[in-house]
Amino acid sequence: MSVEPAPSAVDAPSAAATGTGAPSGSTRRRLPLTGLTALAVLILLAAVPLFVAPFQTSMLARMLIFALLAVSLDLLVGVTGLPSLGHAAYFGVGAYTAGLVAKYWTAAAPVPLLAAVGVAAFAATATGWLAVRSHGVFFLMLTLAIGELIQQLAESWSGVTGGDNGLSGIPAVEVAGQPLTLVGYVYWYVLVFAVLGFAMIWAVSRSPFGAALRGIRDNEPRMRSLGYSPFRYKLAGFVIAGAVAGLAGGLLASQQFALVTPADLGFTTSALALLAVAVGGAGSLWGPAIGAALVVLIRDVYGPDLDGHGTLVLGAVFIVAVYLLRNGIAGLATTRFRRRGPPPSDAAPPPDPTQGATGAPVSGGFRQNRQDGRQAGESSQRLDSDDPSSDPPNPGVKRS
Repeated sequence: MSVEPAPSAVDAPSAAATGTGAPSGSTRRRLPLTGLTALAVLILLAAVPLFVAPFQTSMLARMLIFALLAVSLDLLVGVTGLPSLGHAAYFGVGAYTAGLVAKYWTAAAPVPLLAAVGVAAFAATATGWLAVRSHGVFFLMLTLAIGELIQQLAESWSGVTGGDNGLSGIPAVEVAGQPLTLVGYVYWYVLVFAVLGFAMIWAVSRSPFGAALRGIRDNEPRMRSLGYSPFRYKLAGFVIAGAVAGLAGGLLASQQFALVTPADLGFTTSALALLAVAVGGAGSLWGPAIGAALVVLIRDVYGPDLDGHGTLVLGAVFIVAVYLLRNGIAGLATTRFRRRGPPPSDAAPPPDPTQGATGAPVSGGFRQNRQDGRQAGESSQRLDSDDPSSDPPNPGVKRS
């Protein structure tokens, strides 16, 4: 599948509209800071198995996997403008594929993950060519139907998937011929490929391709008039998101004592991923990752202590996010940062509304200009009255 390039540089979406233009001075200073922050977070995550108990380490690995699923969905929701209710289908396809490859063929890394990405991308292509032709509620309902259909297939194909009991007996992933049986090693394995998945989504969203997706999201008729094919671009974005979701599913199957069930590709998983995007902030990429960590924390960590009311708490979180955090956690952080304003060296004084492009007064409109002209005329008359040569001739007075 090929995506046609932009017709010309002039026809490309404007940098102001897409946010991909040349960074300003303050933005250039923030980029190294953002990179250092990401590096610090990565180092902190890499050091987790050294200081955290195995159970908490395994839970953090699940957070990373679910965060990758949420970020892949954000490519559809926040960048392409296609909210999906069946995105977990490709997550489950990747999990089943990686589990079957590891169980019946080889568990050597990264073969199961590559198979998971490939099969999930194929499934996204086969279903996306129909889904992306629809819009709005029709797209939501169509993706929901696709997800339910794939879940029913996993439940009925019991000879391969294990049916309602799920796929069990998945061997530990092998690196350099050695199985990863310790929780810390499995966590590092998940971390490496999760970071690669995050980097891929980030690169796509910041590329000219991502700018075109935003342009199609904001004004599809205009992009079509400029020569873009919205169908091809949306289908490509759909396939990329499905492939990364398949990668997250493959990482789920690589966990210790992994069990893949039809629930992993059902509506509940899709709804939780969409909840993570809404809470974190669509379009920010890092916001959905934080939202995913919050969802897993409430559902899996504090859920057993809530007497089965974890779903109720998640619903309350969703209501708060919709009514109080319209742009999610990321939007709240961005708003607070903007209120602080740019650095003084970059802050240019606001333009004087009374000055034009050349510095001439423009306030007051025609009346102001007429008053200025009258004042100039009076000043000229005063100057003329001081000049003797300007006096009118008087026949009764002889000039000296």
